[in-house]
Amino acid sequence: MGKDQEPDAYTRIIAVVLELLAENGYDGVQLRTVASRAHVSLTKVYKLFPTRDELIVSALEQWMTEHTYAEVEPVTPGESVRDAMTRVLRCVFEPWEKHPTMLEAYHHARTAPGGHRLDVQGVSAILPIAEAALRGLDQSYIEDIALILPNMVMALIARFAGGTLEITAILPILERTVYRLTADNESAATTRSAGPTPQHPALANITSALGQMVPPRDRPAP
Repeated sequence: MGKDQEPDAYTRIIAVVLELLAENGYDGVQLRTVASRAHVSLTKVYKLFPTRDELIVSALEQWMTEHTYAEVEPVTPGESVRDAMTRVLRCVFEPWEKHPTMLEAYHHARTAPGGHRLDVQGVSAILPIAEAALRGLDQSYIEDIALILPNMVMALIARFAGGTLEITAILPILERTVYRLTADNESAATTRSAGPTPQHPALANITSALGQMVPPRDRPAP
């Protein structure tokens, strides 16, 4: 195969990888299968993509460009922080809801060698919008959002990839998170209803997390 045919080989290989990711997920991408379906030699695959990780990351970069970040629009005049963040989250997660195997692949790929490229791509696409939406606000408030929201996103994606959260639950949770980050929560946090507090699974999670923060010697006896 001559040099003039390399771009065509690259395109076919990436297309095959995306098909395999959609069909069988991250573990379904095997280089021999890729070479066979793309009608290229295994040597050609390795020439263009030295490792399987690089191949998958390259395919996901293309998919993200076409399906998620392409629809992200700049902040409009007068758009609130809440509306801007919610809109961006919907642009990113709605395509993933339609293609859950891509989100699972994204989770595995970003923690593999070379996966930082996916983080860089996301930052490049989202940062200008976040900066415009948060411009002029209190610096400590911006830092809190920058700490809480990305960690929430990654935690929910990890739960989905681990099989403990439905993909359709991610976006509603993130929208509630954005609401809590942008709303005055003093009333909700101080108003108590009459009678005992109803048991809720989230309370057990909060109690457990707080318990882990207290040194053993300072914990009350059972």
